[in-house]
Amino acid sequence: MSDAKLNKVLDTSGLCCPMPIVQTNKAIRSIASGELLEIVATDPGTEKDIPSWCERTGHQLLESRVVNGNYTYLIKKQG
Repeated sequence: MSDAKLNKVLDTSGLCCPMPIVQTNKAIRSIASGELLEIVATDPGTEKDIPSWCERTGHQLLESRVVNGNYTYLIKKQG
């Protein structure tokens, strides 16, 4: 992922929809505006769910990648 300093890492490995999004909502509320949240997931549905959630909520998806069935997302909290 990016060289930026992470403020929180959320591991949702093993969780299926809708739990990665539920946990992401909770985690984003625990950090301040401008801080970074990294999400690790195994649910392939997050490939669509996380970018869509960012668009709906106004948070910025900085990076996403898939390696060996593991999905990782870097989100910057807005507002």
